[in-house]
Amino acid sequence: MIARRGLTAIASLLALAGCQDVARLSIEQGMGPAPVLTDPRPSPFPTIHIAPARGWPPGATPRPADGLAVNAFATGLDHPRWIYVLPNGDVLVAETNAPVAANGRWSIRDWFMRKVMQWAGAGVPSADRITLLRDVDGDGIAETRSVLLDQLHSPFGMARVGTTLYVADTDAVLAFPYVPGAARIHAVGRRLTELPAGPINHHWTKNIIVNAAGTELYATVGSNSNVAENGIGNEFERASIWQINLVDGQHRVYASGLRNANGLAWEPVQDALWTVVNERDEIGSDLVPDYLTSVQDGGFYGWPYSYYGQHADLRVAARPELIASALRPDYALGPHTGSLGLAYSTGATLAPHFSCGMFVGQHGSWNRRPLSGYKVLFVPFIDGKPRGSAVDVLTGFVSPDGAAMGRPVGVAVYGTVALLVADDVGNTIWRVTALDVPPPH
Repeated sequence: MIARRGLTAIASLLALAGCQDVARLSIEQGMGPAPVLTDPRPSPFPTIHIAPARGWPPGATPRPADGLAVNAFATGLDHPRWIYVLPNGDVLVAETNAPVAANGRWSIRDWFMRKVMQWAGAGVPSADRITLLRDVDGDGIAETRSVLLDQLHSPFGMARVGTTLYVADTDAVLAFPYVPGAARIHAVGRRLTELPAGPINHHWTKNIIVNAAGTELYATVGSNSNVAENGIGNEFERASIWQINLVDGQHRVYASGLRNANGLAWEPVQDALWTVVNERDEIGSDLVPDYLTSVQDGGFYGWPYSYYGQHADLRVAARPELIASALRPDYALGPHTGSLGLAYSTGATLAPHFSCGMFVGQHGSWNRRPLSGYKVLFVPFIDGKPRGSAVDVLTGFVSPDGAAMGRPVGVAVYGTVALLVADDVGNTIWRVTALDVPPPH
């Protein structure tokens, strides 16, 4: 049986060679408040084009924008995906990956997608821990690290409220007692609320952010499929952002139709919640742009029935009444860029043109030819809204021969002088500063 499956899969790979869609638009045409949207180009086999994971050669770093510098804040981590900076300057890193699949299914598509993830560097077991990094002497390098929490279940988002640290596992939000400066938490986490997971759990990452009053958490819950191919019944309360009460753990769906929202940030001018969304695949290299958007209470953003507002996805049984209500996102980030990380630039002094806006970590594409993403960019804001073109902050993650030396994911503002970037292929946290900041010694 295994041999037969392997032969069938190889035949599928050969078929893929003749079915590779190529982008007809530039990435820039798929960005901004009014992206160009082509007609969909579905095919029997999706375009597979990925930068295979290699890691950084000794001494190599990503390439910062003019006027910026970059150094390794911490190296030798185990698939670091997400970052949270505590008020005392301690940096928490979720070393994590997808949980072990438990659905027992086998298909050519499932097998092949697992292979794609392995090529991309996402096939490693989850370390299931939160690591604490501390830069004691302020030289821009974390001298000490400790395991703050372990034996978690594919942890991702983190948020502190007073003396409680909340961690979003793939299947629950956990609450832990927290003492500032502690290097280890020994207590067992209290389950505040369960999160959708189950045997499929297609988009496993769950991120959280707290409101200013410290009374509510907002949690991202990605879809259980690309476009509901696993059945709409498996999408209950998924593809959404939840609002969770911190007193009793009760929740409600705050916004829906968001295929795979990850990064969350508060924009301070209008006190609005913003997110980045990783959009759907397999309808061509030019569709669909990932996006950055404000999140409206009760808003519906289209998935799976439509994309970028009211453009119907013909692969899904139509729901005209829902399509008619679908909100158009604020700002496109390019198709298949893997836009996951998000941080508002509050307090950061990298450069004047990075003082007001959103940093976005783009993990990179697998369903576009040529590649897209694999960078950190900045979207400038004016009066609480995106204005102007996005600017590259950190690039150079792909080698000249097309391998991924690193892949950026989470981003976080660190104090007033730096941006931290989690690189889950390079197993590094990068620190980006202005050139006039004293270099590490």
